[in-house]
Amino acid sequence: MSRRSNRFDSAALLPHTLRMQAIQFEQAVAAILHRDKRFDPHAYFFLKEALDFTLKRIAEGNSGQPRHVSGPELVAGLRDLALEQFGPMAATLMQEWGVRQSGDIGDMVFHLIEEQIFGKQDSDRQEDFAGTFDLEDSLRAPFIPLSRRHHATSAAPLAPSPSASSCVTQNLKKS
Repeated sequence: MSRRSNRFDSAALLPHTLRMQAIQFEQAVAAILHRDKRFDPHAYFFLKEALDFTLKRIAEGNSGQPRHVSGPELVAGLRDLALEQFGPMAATLMQEWGVRQSGDIGDMVFHLIEEQIFGKQDSDRQEDFAGTFDLEDSLRAPFIPLSRRHHATSAAPLAPSPSASSCVTQNLKKS
């Protein structure tokens, strides 16, 4: 006698759940763009990818345990992922998408918080993202020969201090 699989097995529902989350994310981005057109939709999708990248990096450095991501950590994660994926074109692409400074990343994060896609803690503030470092300079500096640099760049270290106050998490709605 064979045992029939349960139609409500959570592993079987995972692809459906992921599709629903993707649809919810797309709908949230469309709603954001309806009221604020400063950033290209690709910037929001890349921000989500950067959050996943940053969460994974933090978990690897935290005995596999995930935790909230600070604003400066997310900005550094976005920068590092952009450099990894786009190389010398990273700064140009961010400019095309409307992401010109670290504060812009905070604006996008808080748009996604308003849409209940990202979560936040009570201590989180949009201002925590502003002035983290010069985003454009940090995306261009790795590709400028040292002999041509006129002054030290303002790029932040790869891992901002863990004492940063702003934290961000994903809060994808369950369907």
